[in-house]
This record gives sequence, C-alpha cells and structure tokens, in this order.
Amino acid sequence: MSFFSFELDPALAADPVFDLHRQGKMSISPTVSLASRDDLSLAYTPGVARVCEAIADDPELYPDYTWTANTVAVVTDGSAVLGLGNIGPKAAMPVMEGKSILFKQFGGVDSIPICLDTQDVEGIIAAVKAIAPSFGGINLEDISAPRCFEIEQRLDAELDIPVFHDDQHGTAVVTTAALRNAAKLLGRQFADLRIVISGAGAAGVAITKMLIAAGVEGANVIVCDSRGIIHADREGLNATKAELAATTNFSGRSGGIAEALIGADVLIGVSGGAIEESALAGMAPGGIIFALANPTPEVHPTVAHKYAAVVATGRSDFPNQINNVLAFPGIFRGALDSRATTITEAMKVAAADAIAEIVADDLRADAIVPSPLDPRVAPAVAAAVSAAASRDGVARRQVAPAATAPATLPAV
Repeated sequence: MSFFSFELDPALAADPVFDLHRQGKMSISPTVSLASRDDLSLAYTPGVARVCEAIADDPELYPDYTWTANTVAVVTDGSAVLGLGNIGPKAAMPVMEGKSILFKQFGGVDSIPICLDTQDVEGIIAAVKAIAPSFGGINLEDISAPRCFEIEQRLDAELDIPVFHDDQHGTAVVTTAALRNAAKLLGRQFADLRIVISGAGAAGVAITKMLIAAGVEGANVIVCDSRGIIHADREGLNATKAELAATTNFSGRSGGIAEALIGADVLIGVSGGAIEESALAGMAPGGIIFALANPTPEVHPTVAHKYAAVVATGRSDFPNQINNVLAFPGIFRGALDSRATTITEAMKVAAADAIAEIVADDLRADAIVPSPLDPRVAPAVAAAVSAAASRDGVARRQVAPAATAPATLPAV
C-alpha cells in the first residue's frame, strides 16, 4: 500500500531506472502476526514490558530478544558516493538503500540506511555512537578519505559491535581474493609479487594493508598518489601516507607511475586517474592488471590485455568484476552470528581466502573470482569469518559451521 501520490516528470517516468527507484527500494515489515487482541498483548503492551524488564536486569539478553542480532546501520555523510563525489546525504540515499537490499539478498542481514547531514568528524562519530544501541553492527559507506580512517578507527575502539568501512575493507578483501587466484593461475608466488597500487585513498590504503597481512612482502609494494610514488623521504606526507611509506617501497624508489611500474608484476588501480599505455610497457611480461575505477577504469581492458595475462575491473560488463558484494554480506553475517565485538585483520583475510577458494579449482584468466550471484559465497565467507572471530578471541558466541548464512538466497 502506498500513502503517497505525486506527478512524476514524464522524462523520468519513461526511464526504467527511475521507475524501479520510485518510493525507494526497500521497506520494513513485521516478523510476527498482529491478527488478534492476544497478538497485540504479546507483541506490545502488556507483554513487551516483561522483555524490557528482563533486558534491564541482564543486558546480555538484548540481542536475543530484539532485532539487533541481525541488523546493521549503513551510514554515510554523502561525501564520496560512487564516482559521483561529494553529492550530500539526500543524493546518497539511493545508494544506501541499494546497499541495504544487497545485505538482505546475499547475507540475510537486515540493515537501515542512515544518511547524516554532517561531514564533521566529531559530528559523525557522535551521531553513530548515539544510534549504535539500535544495531548489531555499523557499515560505514562512501565517506571520503582521510576522514574515513579516523572515523572508523575511533568508532571501532569506542563501540563493542563491529564497525566496517566497506569502501576500504570490502574492496581490499575481494582484491586480495582475486590476486591470490590470479597468482595461482599464472604459477606465481603470492608473497613475491611486485605490486604497484595507484591510489592512496580509502581503498588503496586498505588494499596495501590487507595484502601485507595476507603475506605479500611490503618491500615489494609501491603505492602512488597524485604526486607520484610514496616513499620515506618525500615531504608533506600525512599520517596515513607516512605509515604507508614506512611499510612499503623499502628500496626508496621515487618518481611517477611510470617509474613505479618498471618491473612490476601487478598494477592495482583505485585512483580514478587514467594511466598512460606507455607506463604499462615497463611492467614484467604476462602480469596482472586490476583497473578498478568505476565507471571508467584507469586502463581500458583492451589496452590492459596487451600487457597483462589477467585483467580485472570494477564493472559488471567485463570479466573478473571486483565487486564488494562478494565480501560485505558474508563478513557481517559471520560477525553477527558470532556476536563479534570487532572485525579483525584475520577475519578479513579469512574472508578473502574463502572467496578465492570457491573458484580455486576452476580458474580461468576471465574467471578468477566467483560471480556476485553465486549462492555459495556468503555462507562460505560467513563461516570463515565466524571461525576467525573465535580464534582471535573477539566472538561472544561460538557458531557451528552449519549455523551460518543461509545456503539459498532469501527473497528481498
């Protein structure tokens, strides 16, 4: 039933995208019947008071008798939405709704999109802390760097529920999974790969940290930003880039992207800036190019294939899409099921390994990651994340392998 009536611009009405988005892409519905007076007395007053009193006496009952055990907040300030930039909270809402239905479809996780009308770090942190009791986890989304790093770190330290910035870690998890399989397909040692990362924003920083955590030698990683190679002697580095300089590029290479790519096995683009074909010519032959900027890759696949044996993008119309939906539904499913207090680096690595393993026995140059629609992904990731949470001591509940994410996709 709709309670709204309005005239739509005829040009928009003829567009199927606008037709699909009309009045939003999601709603909330009850999970219990309200068909009788008895139903009302159990779901609301007077019955609900008994549950409230029990939770007040023992807060550990809270996730058992509320929706919080299966619900996350999808929070943005609208400052870095897709490739659209700082378009604000209202224009960001369609993306956050989309994120929420992906959570439900692929992980069976309920979520609420929350678009904050502030881009102040302290304001965002205060707002999320204030609403946190209503949720079992916080998914930060489309918040620009470098503010996103401090916001996530502080919220993770101050809340006892998982806080996860998907633009950082979801991208990093799927990229790591894809790179593991690309290396395996090409007969390369993952740890020895010489990797160049173009972009030192949210995704670039997280990918760098994730690859090192997964076993790549930091000495073999070079990160570039808009000013060129990040190295320890470069002036004007902020705290995040200074950390990158200390953990990568031990040889101290300097220059631009062309100098960085000399002898590289792997190029990972997360910058949105075009990379000239002449720079690719310096790469080691038969390598790997992940050009992940969306909708315009840093290197078009037809060009990338001249210099690499395996090519991936962030787009669904090319093979090997590096899509965050392979990661975040299962990661939150596993974190919620185990009632984890945080999402550790080991949990992210476990998620990457689980994604890679699904197609590890059937690798092709155009199929190094599963399809985003593969129903095996979320359950496998959830199981791996739950197990890692237990090993890391951040799980408040032990989860049997069969008790993780549903084996079939729930209906939206």
